Amino acid sequence: MADINTGPNPLFLREDQLHQGMELLFYAYRDFTAECDAILATYGFGRAHHRVLHFVHRNPGLKVAELLDILKITKQSLARVLKELREKGFIAQRPGPDDLRERRLFLTPKGTRLTDKLTELQVQRIAEALKQAGAGADDVTRRFLLAMIEPHERAQVASLVKW
Repeated sequence: MADINTGPNPLFLREDQLHQGMELLFYAYRDFTAECDAILATYGFGRAHHRVLHFVHRNPGLKVAELLDILKITKQSLARVLKELREKGFIAQRPGPDDLRERRLFLTPKGTRLTDKLTELQVQRIAEALKQAGAGADDVTRRFLLAMIEPHERAQVASLVKW
């Protein structure tokens, strides 16, 4: 894509339109996370906890190393979050089936209940937004969001979201 400041944009969007789109992403993310943030706060959790719960829920038996790669956070940050989730009974950690040094992550029933509650809120928000956006919005939105991801990571992300 051409640089928005030096050449024509293939979508014929002006710079102010692109800035508006960026702002809308900020506002949408604020509202997408708000209800979940309030629920997580009652447990003393934040968005990092939510992301861990989400990805472990979607990928039971996920290795800690794989989770680090998905989240792009430091080992220290993840260790703190995992410790809290384990101590409060939301995550279980088990050794790998072939390599006992591997740490595999699973949600406990308590973790599944919380994650299902958070997921339901966000799925409802997405469903309503897509409904309001009209026919074809689902496919366009997925393609747009995938295009926002670094090119060298798109195939991996597409496989993780089972697209």
